[in-house]
Amino acid sequence: MNNIILKSFKDSIALKESVLNNKTILNAISDTTKICINALKNGNKILIAGNGGSAADAQHFAAELVGRFYLNRKGLAAIALTTDTSIITAIGNDFGYEQIFKKQVEGLGKEGDIFFGISTSGNSNNIMEAIHECKDKNIKVIGLTGKDGGKMAPLCDINICIPGIITPRIQECHSLIIHIICEIIEKEIFS
Repeated sequence: MNNIILKSFKDSIALKESVLNNKTILNAISDTTKICINALKNGNKILIAGNGGSAADAQHFAAELVGRFYLNRKGLAAIALTTDTSIITAIGNDFGYEQIFKKQVEGLGKEGDIFFGISTSGNSNNIMEAIHECKDKNIKVIGLTGKDGGKMAPLCDINICIPGIITPRIQECHSLIIHIICEIIEKEIFS
């Protein structure tokens, strides 16, 4: 048991240190934050989607923006496309699981909005379908991926790709990045 605990901490630290030393990733985080701030200041919204643990990250991200991160302030416009079970099950039943995020982007998204697709593999079909819809609507796409970025990488305006292969460790980095983005957005908009 202790070996698993120590290995998990060490692996998590090592992956975060590799991100910390990767200027491309750090620049991508900075560029993403600037794009989000600009969109929110212009009255646009952030749409966020993922599957499994990444769905939880999408909900967490939206909650930090709509509610608060550190500051008591006005809510920011963010929607996790993973939360409305009636929409998800209706679309899944009527059109197929691959369409659950695409149809929501179709109905809720508009030019100037931002879409975050969170996928540790970068190959989630329902995220890919949403990205194609974003491209049709001129919605900027930010990828939070891992491994080599998968099929999503070339389609994203910005792809923040964590160079790891272990899903939980990638997700831990995604969570940290989401917190960093939320903190900067909050300080820039409300300070």
